[in-house]
Amino acid sequence: SPELRAPADLDLGHLPPDDPDVYRMLQEADTVGNFQVESRAQMATLPRLKPQKFYDIVVEVAIIRPGPIVGQMVHPYLKRLEGAETVTYPHPSLQPILERTLGVPLFQEQLLRMAMVAAGFSGGEAEELRRAFGFKRSEKRMQQIEGKLRAGIARQGISGDAAEEIIRSITSFALYGFPESHAASFALLVYASAYLKAHYPAAFYTAMLNNQPMGFYHPATLVKDAQRHGVRFAPIDVQVSDWECRVEDDGRVRLGLMYVNGLRKEIGRAIATANDPRRPD
Repeated sequence: SPELRAPADLDLGHLPPDDPDVYRMLQEADTVGNFQVESRAQMATLPRLKPQKFYDIVVEVAIIRPGPIVGQMVHPYLKRLEGAETVTYPHPSLQPILERTLGVPLFQEQLLRMAMVAAGFSGGEAEELRRAFGFKRSEKRMQQIEGKLRAGIARQGISGDAAEEIIRSITSFALYGFPESHAASFALLVYASAYLKAHYPAAFYTAMLNNQPMGFYHPATLVKDAQRHGVRFAPIDVQVSDWECRVEDDGRVRLGLMYVNGLRKEIGRAIATANDPRRPD
């Protein structure tokens, strides 16, 4: 059964890898309260992607983004993963860049490499492309870069549908594309969040309740989800509650005075201090 409290020396950077409970929760989209994968779009994708290893979580983080969605990359990736669609590449020269993501560009680095291989861009020109499609992009600059892309792709002897697919991938994705390192760091937090929820649910939900507002869900939804995972709750009690929620010795989560509507923080903390048996007389 899950433990009550996470050990004090638990290191999120060195959690046991490949924990089956973590991947079961992700595959079942049991992710209320889990960093980055608790949205409805993520929950709809997780049972199809069926993460089985860490890199699958990296892909999951990256794929539900405006860039891959606008670039029409999500469904092709999932269909190829399920074996319902053959893995293909816009051009044979792109196979080494796109092979690990089933022929579908998901990461910013892949798009820059595509520009360098398919359009003959230099490293500096690829960086110019990244900046052109950045947050403060201008339509004029984008058109100039797209023109350079088209000219470069033509010089490489790529034309027709292949050229258009490459250009669409790069232009639609560049604005919101995740760097792979960014997605990997997010995936580590996804794994850690799911690990804590699976093995230390009382501590996990207590921490979530003590750090609202955050995430997608109202505290009442978090409490219901916690109860579904076997977490028991003790009500707010003016004589024993702290300001924050806490895990009691019997494993119940004692709701804190912070959830009393209209109670100011300084007053609630004063009440909790007065209730503390360790306070000096």
